[in-house]
Amino acid sequence: MRVLEVIAESIKVGQAHPTVVLNTLIETENGGGLGAVRQLERQLSLSARSLEARQHPHHALAQAWLNATRAYLITQAEHRRAV
Repeated sequence: MRVLEVIAESIKVGQAHPTVVLNTLIETENGGGLGAVRQLERQLSLSARSLEARQHPHHALAQAWLNATRAYLITQAEHRRAV
């Protein structure tokens, strides 16, 4: 999955541009709907915990990806209710 490769590379190098994060989440939704974004959120949740437990130097970035994914899901849910 290209999305996971983008996220993994981002965590590996220790940086993520906000535009890349948003585009990645949009790409995920376009490819599989909000269900795919929820699945990504679950994967990121497990990964962030694992990286923190191993004291990975960029575990905070994994948490930032997770937080962005959750914010995206909340925003999309609110948008659908407003329509």
